[in-house]
Amino acid sequence: MSARDVVIIESGGANIASLQYAIERLGVASSVSADATRIRGATHVILPGVGAAANAMQRLRTAQLDRVIPELTQPVLGICLGMQLLYDSSAEGSTSCLGIVPGRAERFESAPGLPVPHIGWNTLALQAPSALLEGLGNGDYAYFVHSFALPLGTATVATTVYGRAFSACVQWRNFFGAQFHPERSAGVGARLLQNFLHLQ
Repeated sequence: MSARDVVIIESGGANIASLQYAIERLGVASSVSADATRIRGATHVILPGVGAAANAMQRLRTAQLDRVIPELTQPVLGICLGMQLLYDSSAEGSTSCLGIVPGRAERFESAPGLPVPHIGWNTLALQAPSALLEGLGNGDYAYFVHSFALPLGTATVATTVYGRAFSACVQWRNFFGAQFHPERSAGVGARLLQNFLHLQ
C-alpha cells in the first residue's frame, strides 16, 4: 500500500482510540484533528461519531468543519453517527446535518424483541457494487450500536434488517458510510477499513 495520510476528525467520540488501533493493525498510522487545513491535506478522512446528532453537528460548526467536509474530494468515511451526519438531516432533535447525501435518519420503533437502541451483531446484504465492500459477502456479520438509521436510497450499497431494512453501508461520490462499527466488527470491519484505505 502506498503512503497514506489518514486523518480522523475530532468529533468527541469515545471510540476514536479503538478506531486508531484498528487502522494501526493494518499497518497505517492516523492522526486526530479538527484543523481544516490538516483535514484538507489528508489522503483519507474518517468522520466517526458516538452520541447525539445535534451535539456532533454543533462541534463541527464550532470548528467550521460543516463547510469544509462537504467540499472534500479525497475518500471520506463516515462511521455510525458519522455516516448519518453525511445526510441532509436527522429526526434526532430535528437536526440539520452536512447535506452531502440526500435523506433523513429516522429512529427505530421499539417492538417486542426489537429494543432500541439496536445493539449487537447483525448480517449484511450487499445491494450494489462498491470498492468499500470488496471481499465482503451476504450474511457477513458486523457490530451495530444505534437508535437512528437511514432508509434505503440511491446511495445504499449494503443493508441490514432490524424490524425494517436500513442502510448499513453507503457510497455517494467520494463519500462512504458504515452504520456499524468496523473497529468492533472483527475481520469484516478490518476488511472494510482496508478497502477504504486502498481507495484513491
